[in-house]
Amino acid sequence: MGRHHLVERAPAGDAIRVVGEICGLHAQVMSSAELSLWARVEGLPRDAVQEALWKTRSLVKLWAMRGTLHLLPSAELGMWLSALGTYTHYGNRTPEIDAIADAVRDALEGRLLTRDGLASEVRKRTGSAMLEEWVRESWGTSLKAISFRGLLCFAPSEDGRVRFTKPETWVPGIAATPDPDRALQEVTRRFLAAYGPTTPKHFGLWWGGAGPTRARRMLEELGAEVREVELDGERAWLLAEDLPEIESASRPRAARLLPAFDPWVVGASRTDDAVVDPAYRGRVYRPQGWMSPVLLVDGRIVGLWRHSLKTRHVVVELEPFRRLPAWAAKQLEAEAERLAAFFDRELGFSLLG
Repeated sequence: MGRHHLVERAPAGDAIRVVGEICGLHAQVMSSAELSLWARVEGLPRDAVQEALWKTRSLVKLWAMRGTLHLLPSAELGMWLSALGTYTHYGNRTPEIDAIADAVRDALEGRLLTRDGLASEVRKRTGSAMLEEWVRESWGTSLKAISFRGLLCFAPSEDGRVRFTKPETWVPGIAATPDPDRALQEVTRRFLAAYGPTTPKHFGLWWGGAGPTRARRMLEELGAEVREVELDGERAWLLAEDLPEIESASRPRAARLLPAFDPWVVGASRTDDAVVDPAYRGRVYRPQGWMSPVLLVDGRIVGLWRHSLKTRHVVVELEPFRRLPAWAAKQLEAEAERLAAFFDRELGFSLLG
């Protein structure tokens, strides 16, 4: 929780650094990305994420790990794109994707295009109605592979229509991209720092497209930087330099509200009983990849929550799986007050169960 700034929050000026430290913000739902940062940053302005995306351009929105939308720091984009370029899924090494990539590379040079506009440009450059439809499809599967290659990111929407551009167009002067091996090592290092100890299976699931064997190789590539340890009877990996801090860690007595798709929930081991009671796991990790907003108490998921915005109020409802300690209930009520202040509304609050 300390590494995620969920014990002591970071100051507002460090918001972009926090995004990098937790390996990006999950951005399938933009409001959740905003609340993930709110949970970790004190005094975060309501428009901070939108400002960083579309004005200062210190964050970039693109398809990244596991083919899901993420917000990543612009200053680190070269490293992430180099690592993502090693992906082979979503057809990333097929002739069809090669043809789309060549067309998109030219079409988005210095331009911002809607999906329809980009699809038309792909048709014009390839002469293929099939590839045009691939780009036009709502799930954007083919565009994920193009994103992995560093040829596409999101630009500001226009009249409610999503637009795309090239990362180099949107963020001129992207830092030099390291070679893929070095980039993968840095991704592994970042994940261990924020989410370790981890197993190869768990790390492979987070990175996406990496089975336990490949994930283990990625961990082993760090050599003496990593240590194998026993965690509840299972072999796990962590950064060697983090071992003293982990061994001396004590309960933080911290309770937090985390939104849907929060990086903590995404990065946690879904099979570890210490993360969430198995009886409630299905309510957190739901079908079709949905991840619920959760109550996090001392690193353990102990309930769910929801909020709704009214004209003058934000209504926050907590649903703990079991009775909460008095100190945790008090902190969570304070978190609800923080949330109301973030939305500039009064609080309507209820504790269920």
